[in-house]
Amino acid sequence: MKEIWLIIKEQFQHLGMIFRMSRYEDKATYQSHYLGLAWQILNPAIQVGIYYLVFGVGMNGNRKIDGVSFFVWMIMGITAWFYINTSILGASNSIHRQVGMVAKMKFPVSVLPTINIVSNLSSYFPMLAIVVGALLLSGVTPTIYWLQYIYYFVCMFVFLFAFGILNSTITVLIRDYHIFLQSVLRLLFYVSGTIWDINNRNLPIWLVKILKLNPIYYINDGIRDSFLSRAWFWEKANYTLIFWGIILILLILGSHLHMKFRARFVDYI
Repeated sequence: MKEIWLIIKEQFQHLGMIFRMSRYEDKATYQSHYLGLAWQILNPAIQVGIYYLVFGVGMNGNRKIDGVSFFVWMIMGITAWFYINTSILGASNSIHRQVGMVAKMKFPVSVLPTINIVSNLSSYFPMLAIVVGALLLSGVTPTIYWLQYIYYFVCMFVFLFAFGILNSTITVLIRDYHIFLQSVLRLLFYVSGTIWDINNRNLPIWLVKILKLNPIYYINDGIRDSFLSRAWFWEKANYTLIFWGIILILLILGSHLHMKFRARFVDYI
């Protein structure tokens, strides 16, 4: 537990650096593009259009789910998925990609995954605004349940932080891990409730229960619970406890490996 507190302490001690470097990453990524930061919205919007045509119109017949159109239901999950997917991959490669910075100066290496996660918020929040607009246009009325979104946003951020610390360390030690992670995320896209309602896919009950243990499903389903006023998080007490148990395991493993090997990161790379 001491290692977890050391990692978390470094994040708070370097908050200013995290926000400054996240803004720099945004500008550096798109500085050579004519449309610049607009691609942070255009790229996911194009993908949303493709998924809607294939899975919404083509395979689902644009039927309603939970009282809203498939499009509105889908973008609630897919907006979170874009942020989660980009942040997991970016954070996992953050230390390896910044080896020059790590080698040349005394640098709090543990903040590198966090910088990437914070940087991706610049594209997530505009997409979230589009989600809220789509909900209002479809006749969904804001309720007190909407405040619960804050809880699930914290869940999402903490999950990405814990997973990012672990993944970034393993990627330095085993370079093939990053490629393996990409393949796993492609699978998780289809089994995390992002574009499929797994409760209505005629799947065996035991398989549905296993799929619901996935932290990404917990976040996706929770965001829909909030915006569609379906349930409070404490009504899913078992899954909530399992989610935070997984987070704790990720933090323990990630913090231990990070503190054990970070003095030799440059040698491994």
